[in-house]
Amino acid sequence: MSHILDINPEPRFELSPHLYMQFMEPLGTTDSSVEAAWDFTKNVWRPQFVEVVRDLGPGCIRWGGILTSFWKWREGVGPRDQRTPMINYLWGGIESNQIGIHEILDLCRQVNAEPLIGINFAADGRPAYIHTATGENRAGTAEEAADLVTYCNDPDNKERRDNGQPEPWNVKLWQIGNETSYPKAGERFTSQENVHKYLEFARAMRARDSSIRLIGWGDEERDGDAWWVTDLLATAGDEVDYVAAHMMHQRPRRPNTVLVSREYARDYDCAWEELDEIYQAVVTKLDTLRQKIEASGFAVPLALTEGHLSLRPHNTNPLLHEWLAGLYHARVMSLYERNGDLVKIATLADFFGTRWTVNAVMLGGPYQNAYLMPVGVIMRFFKTYSGDQGISVPPSVGSLELSASRRGSNLFLHVVNTGLHRSQQVELRVSQKSILDAHVHEIAPDSLAAYVDHERPDTFTPVRREADVVDNGVTWTFPAASVSVVVLNIAS
Repeated sequence: MSHILDINPEPRFELSPHLYMQFMEPLGTTDSSVEAAWDFTKNVWRPQFVEVVRDLGPGCIRWGGILTSFWKWREGVGPRDQRTPMINYLWGGIESNQIGIHEILDLCRQVNAEPLIGINFAADGRPAYIHTATGENRAGTAEEAADLVTYCNDPDNKERRDNGQPEPWNVKLWQIGNETSYPKAGERFTSQENVHKYLEFARAMRARDSSIRLIGWGDEERDGDAWWVTDLLATAGDEVDYVAAHMMHQRPRRPNTVLVSREYARDYDCAWEELDEIYQAVVTKLDTLRQKIEASGFAVPLALTEGHLSLRPHNTNPLLHEWLAGLYHARVMSLYERNGDLVKIATLADFFGTRWTVNAVMLGGPYQNAYLMPVGVIMRFFKTYSGDQGISVPPSVGSLELSASRRGSNLFLHVVNTGLHRSQQVELRVSQKSILDAHVHEIAPDSLAAYVDHERPDTFTPVRREADVVDNGVTWTFPAASVSVVVLNIAS
């Protein structure tokens, strides 16, 4: 069955380039991640890693995660032989601190990504990091956070200049609080403690640089039904530039799930049904966050600074190498784009590493080339062919899920065919505009089991196809289980 889609080209909102953010955190013995991308013989980021990240093109790179609950930034600056190693209390092992704030911001500069820095927010109130097993107190203070703002942004900061960086970085995005509501009660701040501590940190940091933009924690309690965004905005709304939440609940709903190990390979249709159930949970959470923020009376945007598909074995499920995972992530990316009036910062995965399959970039070991996982392919694809203003399209037409944007006279329609076994034809028109020409970028593997690895990094390379304009319309058939971008050049 064919459908007609009439696109309204009028801009509705600014589409943020930070929707395609990447998030990095040293993962210790769990996944060698950050230090595996560093060349310790030359003290530079591995050139091939930088090349792959440039290709990925993240609009923003966030340094943070739970590691920042016990991260002391001054341990990672200054002469390399004087930097203080630290225990990675969450992920195991020792972090050398050879990668500190200078190296993080240098990576952002090399790949043209805006930095987003998470600070040590008084250990997020977690006793395990305030009184560690080795007798340390790793909680950060508001003064330490403010000192980091000064270190990064004050043109005359002597400490930074003495450490070899004469020019300031002018870091604008800062996150205060990471998954602060997730531990059990008694093992973290309360919601009210979070608000009052946030105000202490926010005021100290803004006193050093009033131009910075601050992200406060507003997610729900994992062991309750309270949403911290309500207290955060009621008490500190004037000091909050973004509300942070994580999409970390993307896991199977069924007790007898096939989304474990390689069980999914026995029944891809059942696996897709389960992935749809997970996707609907993402929709519900995003809708709830919108309702909570709108009810507050503050027009504060949302920052989804972490979130990934969580399948067993924990963060190492092989499905994430395969196209079915790419198709799922395209649905989530399209959802965030449709809600681009609210969602201004977002990511679909962790950033890079050697073992976890939830990474966007897979580094591998010696003699293995780095490559993009399907989730990374999707984020690169949608960001590469995207406008800077969101426009209205129906969320779905037939088996297709849609989002759209505009840049000048070019319209970009992102199309996910959720039908695994059937193509979908659509006639595209643009309201009160003439279509001058059109083409389609398409990812349509022959098999749902198509995959990428170190030997097959280019499996999901998009193919460009020309489209005919007939009677001021474009009729296109989208293959089953495909992800496409239709580019329409309209008369201005």
